[in-house]
Amino acid sequence: MPSIENLEAMLARGQDNALLRYSLGNEYSKTGHFDKAIEHLQKAVTHEPQYSAAWKLLGKALTEAGRDGDAATAYSHGIQAAEKKGDIQAAREMTVFLKRLAPKNG
Repeated sequence: MPSIENLEAMLARGQDNALLRYSLGNEYSKTGHFDKAIEHLQKAVTHEPQYSAAWKLLGKALTEAGRDGDAATAYSHGIQAAEKKGDIQAAREMTVFLKRLAPKNG
C-alpha cells in the first residue's frame, strides 16, 4: 500500500477519485488521524455514493472520533448503498455496527 505522502501527492496531481480518497481515509484511520480520514471518506462517497466499503469505514472513523450520531447516519446510508449493490455482507456488518451505536444514542 502506498504511503500517505504518496497518496497525497497523487491527489495533488489531480488524481481525485473514490478509490484514492478511500485509500487516504483508510491510511489516516490506521494512524489515528480520524478527522483527516473522515474528510477523505466523505469525498469518497461523494464521488461514488454506492461505495459501501467507504461508507463502512466512514462510520467507523466517525465512531472513533466520538461522533456517534454522524456515524449512525453514515451506516444508514451505507446499508442502503450496500443493499442496492447486492453487497449483503457489508450491509449486515453495518447493521451490526449501527445497532451497537443505538444504546449510546438512546
